[in-house]
Amino acid sequence: MEELENELPRVLDGQVPLGDLLSRVAQAIYAELSELAETLPNMSDGARKRTLADWVVKTKKQVVKLYAITKWARDADTVQKCMNITAFLMNQNQQFEDVMRGLTYAKESLDPSRLRNHDLLTSLDVLTTGTYQRLPSGIKKSIIPITPLTDAEVISTLSDMEDAIRYRLRMSEIIPVEMFQHRIANGRVHFSVPKLFETAIYLGGAEKNDGWFFDSVKFLITVGGDLTGMQEFPSEPTGLLRRHIADEADRRMSCYLPLPDKQEFAPNPEDPPRPQLPEGTVDAPLVRLFNFLQMMSMSYQLEILCYQAQRMRSLGWADFLKVEMRDGRKTLAVSYWMRPPQPGAPVVAPNRLKLPPHGGTLTISIVEKVDKKAARSPIARMLAELQRKSKLGDMRPSDDVESLQFDAKWEPMKGVLAANIDAEEAIVAVNELAVESDNIDFESMLRKVIEVHTQAILRFYLVQLQRGLIRVFSPAGKVVLVSERGYHSLRVHLCADEVAIVSIDTRTGRLSIRDTGDLAAAGRGPRFSALSDKLNEAPNLLFDVLIRLRFNTITDIVEQKANYLGFQVFRHRNFPKEEIQKLGSAARGMMYIQLANFPTHYLVLVLTDEEFRYALISTKMLSDTMFGNMIMEDIGWLDVRRIRGDRSVGAGMDEVVISSMSHEPLVLQKRKRDDIPSELSRSEDSFNLETQVLRELYAYCCARVAYTRVERQFKLRGIPYTHVNPTVTLPQISELGHIQSSLARSVPALCVQSSDILSGAPAAEAAMPNIRVIPLNWWSDKKAQVVTCVKLKYVQQPVGKRAAAGSSSKNIIRPSKRIIYDAAEAVVSFLSEEVDTCVDEFLEEWARVSKMVVIAREVARMAKGKKWPDVRLLSFDLQTVEFAYASDYTVLITCTDQLSPTGGSFELRFSRCAPSPTLLQPSSLAPPHLRFSNHQLRTNPHEEAEPYLCHVLRHGPLASSLDRLVELLRNTLPIAVELEHMRASSRDTKQSPGRGRGRPRIAAATGTSEPWVDTYVKGLGWWRVLYGDLRHALDFRLMTEQRIAILDASYSLFGSSSSISSPSPELFTLLPIPDFKTLVIDAIKSVRIKDDHARVAYIDAGVVCDSSFVSGIARALHERVLKKLRDR
Repeated sequence: MEELENELPRVLDGQVPLGDLLSRVAQAIYAELSELAETLPNMSDGARKRTLADWVVKTKKQVVKLYAITKWARDADTVQKCMNITAFLMNQNQQFEDVMRGLTYAKESLDPSRLRNHDLLTSLDVLTTGTYQRLPSGIKKSIIPITPLTDAEVISTLSDMEDAIRYRLRMSEIIPVEMFQHRIANGRVHFSVPKLFETAIYLGGAEKNDGWFFDSVKFLITVGGDLTGMQEFPSEPTGLLRRHIADEADRRMSCYLPLPDKQEFAPNPEDPPRPQLPEGTVDAPLVRLFNFLQMMSMSYQLEILCYQAQRMRSLGWADFLKVEMRDGRKTLAVSYWMRPPQPGAPVVAPNRLKLPPHGGTLTISIVEKVDKKAARSPIARMLAELQRKSKLGDMRPSDDVESLQFDAKWEPMKGVLAANIDAEEAIVAVNELAVESDNIDFESMLRKVIEVHTQAILRFYLVQLQRGLIRVFSPAGKVVLVSERGYHSLRVHLCADEVAIVSIDTRTGRLSIRDTGDLAAAGRGPRFSALSDKLNEAPNLLFDVLIRLRFNTITDIVEQKANYLGFQVFRHRNFPKEEIQKLGSAARGMMYIQLANFPTHYLVLVLTDEEFRYALISTKMLSDTMFGNMIMEDIGWLDVRRIRGDRSVGAGMDEVVISSMSHEPLVLQKRKRDDIPSELSRSEDSFNLETQVLRELYAYCCARVAYTRVERQFKLRGIPYTHVNPTVTLPQISELGHIQSSLARSVPALCVQSSDILSGAPAAEAAMPNIRVIPLNWWSDKKAQVVTCVKLKYVQQPVGKRAAAGSSSKNIIRPSKRIIYDAAEAVVSFLSEEVDTCVDEFLEEWARVSKMVVIAREVARMAKGKKWPDVRLLSFDLQTVEFAYASDYTVLITCTDQLSPTGGSFELRFSRCAPSPTLLQPSSLAPPHLRFSNHQLRTNPHEEAEPYLCHVLRHGPLASSLDRLVELLRNTLPIAVELEHMRASSRDTKQSPGRGRGRPRIAAATGTSEPWVDTYVKGLGWWRVLYGDLRHALDFRLMTEQRIAILDASYSLFGSSSSISSPSPELFTLLPIPDFKTLVIDAIKSVRIKDDHARVAYIDAGVVCDSSFVSGIARALHERVLKKLRDR
């Protein structure tokens, strides 16, 4: 069975080996992966994901198809066997059809045939002799083989022919000097011409007129470069080409040979007559053979060059390379950098340079050497002359040797890429283009020409950039011509680490710009592509394009760093043209960084040709414009070196860091410079803007705006100010430790005189002359603040629990968010949250703090100055002052609304504290301790008089007002304590359901048998005791010299003398106390019984006593009045 299958024809029509298919798919996937690995890094993240997803989907489809084919391949053997059987059956069918057609043809062709007459003579010859006697010799030759020569005969014949060839070459044949190198072997002569050919010829016979015949030829060439398709140009021609060469060589060598006497064919009368040798000439067939093979070898090389050029076109050079064969294919002209024709009739701009249609032309021609003598060496010329004289004598040869050579010319076009290069210098740099037969490589020749052309153009650009009108690229190292492995490019340093590479594509001749910096991301690719397109349309704009690219790159870097720092950055703002001109004529571009805390101010980075210039501007939007145009109200130029504290600058305090171009300067200080600072020294890193520098500039601008706003408040108030040395920083306070900046030394502080800023403010005398105002937080994202530092004239230590709770160290307290007090240095720091209202906030806080300081100081002096030993300071924290004015009776003083038109107000809070045993002396004004419940013991009776007492501090100087207040509190304390005792006693007997402040209590329910007692304050130093049915009352009034008057409330002290005994105007509400005179006299007697020295005096409406005896007389009189009213 296997033998039968092997006999079947094997058909592979339409069949592909599975292994080849698997190999191709795997190679295709690997190639695509390699390409993706090279191209993906230059893409954006979205493009990478999209490209990778598309590739995965496409590859998956291919793999699925391959998997299905692999499944189908299981039946490949069966299918193959079926196809073989089908082919076998088709062959059989074809054979049957051929037999049928042959039989049909035989039938049709034999019908007209007739049998010829019998050849009797031949029959008799065969019968008698046994062979043919009259058979034609042609039949004998074709049927009867010639007896072959033996090896010895062959060798002998060849040896004879070699001798004949050798004799003829040495005696009569003119051999070109170039073909002197030859050898004779195998009956042939082999000529070798270096770098051209090797050929073998033989003689047709040993006779004198026998000619030479061509045998073989080999072109001594070696193809270099890409060898794809070179099998079409073998060094030994075969087939049709060899036959053509052989025929032509035979024809040329035998053109003067005489025709044989017997010709097989009759001559054609239309053929031209054979040439005849002129008289005095000798046939030179070897010279004609040399000329012919020389031309063939060089044409063969030229065709190879043409084929290589055409192959380059098929490999991507088709649109940019033009290949032509001229002069009967003796000249190869290749034009490179072809510019594609524009569709339609292009309209060329008047200022656009007209570019040539191509970059240049490389022409390779086969030409004859002009100086034939120079074509040969002197020895060769002498040998040729000796050969002619020895072989020809006075005769001359029929043909002369043609000295051919390749002539390679390069003609660069003028104005290629708008570059006027020195063509002669460039041609010399090519180093004599030559076609080398041992390395025929057109691509290397063309690339060599293009390399020289590219280098010449880039050198022209280099000179133009360095000598441009704007000397941006003039410094050494700014533009460098780089050559690496035949690749030439211009490295243009834009700024910082950014470098642009300007190169010329070898294939297309198009200018290309790309970057190599850290920002070489896929997002910048389209920009460089657009710049390259624009540059190829107008190459003369290279300088402008690089300048624009330089500014765009600088802008990108600044924008990236600003965004990294979280700044709001703009490339354009809606400024009219005349406003932008305020930034100077040298400005090439601007970057606007908006100050977060001051939206109307911008830090402007002005891009000039050599450096950054920095300006701080304030803007204003014009509301009457359609598009919201903006104007620059103020412009200040910044000196970065001095801001960063450049030690080499050595700027004094009278030199400014910021200058103004507006009508009103930003600061009121001396200036030693012009409005616009002098140019900084140029350096290679003039545009290398570090992130830290940008952060500090931004912070400095925030500081300047904050200072300007503070200064504006001083100007509006007419307060003069000066700038002080910034090295004197803030006090070393831990609470202010987080509000420091590295630029603090570059930003001068503001100093005002206390007499100016505190003019008219309370307690202005408490501050030292100099007050510093320092904006804070301008370097951070927090809201800007202002700290005002005031040094007090004396040190007042904070005391009390509130001061200890706000203390962060031994001598530092922070009683509130806005106040920090250094007790050791007596420095008060005021923090303002709003820069625009910092002066008002300071004055308000100062009014409060200064009053508290004055009160604390005066209280501390009272114990010795007023000889009140029981007056002591309990608490002081700059916001409140709490002190004991007598024994354990205390008052807490605070002040509010200090900047109100009424001058502010004070709040008094009365309380009790633990009594100090050392202060309980007989001389104390404190009343004796009474046995009350705890809640009664800890109350301060002065609390009800607070609405009247708080106004005492608002009249007159604060120190004297405080003395009056304390004296009033001490003098009225016995009255208040005694009245509190009366009320407490009445409460204990359940006579009073409650009490109020400043008004009488509501009467008890109807039916109460006992009258109740209530007390309330009528005025400053005036108390009233109200009895029973609200119709009778006693008044307690403080008099001078610590005297107290106890009066019947129904009588007025301000009436005439005749009305002393008459009822008061309150007659309709209060009634005279019955027998009040008698009651007073009895009360005085009871007091004097206990103390004969009691200072008590009777008056018509009551009694007057010393404050030390008010308790006894008041209690005796109250008991008698209460009893009298009960008995009624």
